[in-house]
Amino acid sequence: GDITSVSILGQRMVVINSIPIAMSLLDKNSLVSSDRPFLAMSGELIGWKNGLALMPYGPRLRNSRRLAHQLFGTNATMKQFLPMVELETHRFLKRISAKPEELSAHPKVSAVILQISHGYAIQEENDPFVKLAEETMEQFSLSSASGGFLVNFIPILRHVPEWFPGAGFKRTAREWASTLNEFIERPHNYVKGEMAAGRARLSLTSSLLESGVSAEEEYDIKWLAGTLYGGGADTTVASVYAFFKAMLLYPEVQAKAQAEIDAVIGDDRLPRFDDRERLQYVNALVLEVLRWHTVAPMAIPHRVTEDIVQSGYSIPKGSLILANVCPNSIPTMWRLDLVVGGWRVLADASVFMSCAMVLAVFDITKYSENGVVLEPDREHTAGTISHPTPFKCTIKVRSRKALDLI
Repeated sequence: GDITSVSILGQRMVVINSIPIAMSLLDKNSLVSSDRPFLAMSGELIGWKNGLALMPYGPRLRNSRRLAHQLFGTNATMKQFLPMVELETHRFLKRISAKPEELSAHPKVSAVILQISHGYAIQEENDPFVKLAEETMEQFSLSSASGGFLVNFIPILRHVPEWFPGAGFKRTAREWASTLNEFIERPHNYVKGEMAAGRARLSLTSSLLESGVSAEEEYDIKWLAGTLYGGGADTTVASVYAFFKAMLLYPEVQAKAQAEIDAVIGDDRLPRFDDRERLQYVNALVLEVLRWHTVAPMAIPHRVTEDIVQSGYSIPKGSLILANVCPNSIPTMWRLDLVVGGWRVLADASVFMSCAMVLAVFDITKYSENGVVLEPDREHTAGTISHPTPFKCTIKVRSRKALDLI
């Protein structure tokens, strides 16, 4: 049904399977549904309660959202960052062209997000910040996933000492908390060092620090930037990787999108963001990929702070609201607007540019091994952030002109 309720160890969880009901609860009733759940493992023991994903509703959360929206929450404010998006996407094309067989190692479209969050240009291989972000976000996904750790359902277990039998989660939390701290501090200190040397690039962090801030404000800024990079990079990589798999499964769609790019843009330049309105089929393709592979199937849970009634159902105070945004068999029932947040416009722009530029210069076809064509599956990984399962493909430059553009 549209609303499903279950109680697990005394915690009421309400799953919403209807877009109108989800929007009513999370948008129209945001004053009582914007709080986040208390997740003892990921939030308390590891420290993610300081990031936007698990930050309790209050002044800090409202201020962080305001800052994010102020810098890149609309197409108008995003304009200052679009040259970075286009530049890093072009570098992404070069990496694929150089080593097309290593696609799974290439979707470093996260480079775009890191440029915008901290003004940092990633190294071509084995970048320390990229490796740190991948490790941190994998740990976040595992620590916050439903059923991942018992302490998330029985919070009192967080007080058990590490040496106690069965308390291995405490040692894991200590190690992951150290990783998270490094993930937040290292990029932030990099920006401060660049600013002190007078060579800092435009970024969210430098823009917010340059006017002078208090210690408390700086703390919020580094967590906002870290959340942007961690969440934005992981979800954007998953979406672009899903795009490649979709092109294998639906070659006729790829051909039609390429035909539109050839007709509208030609072969003398790469697509730009301001071409988006004219590339209607490509734009629709990108939106369909985002629907087809939902990177956060259950999104981040919300917690209601008051008893409320929705569609005739009573939802008691303290209940967790999970919006099921998994792909619907009826595409018109899915809305991108359900993906809210200050950086939705940024992530959307990054995914569009990656897909449009790739279509302009590459042909993506199924991989053959010993004369046998390998058919990709339609599976995906579990966890808070879902990635397509690994697959192989053949990537070739479309023409000599395309190679020159790369």
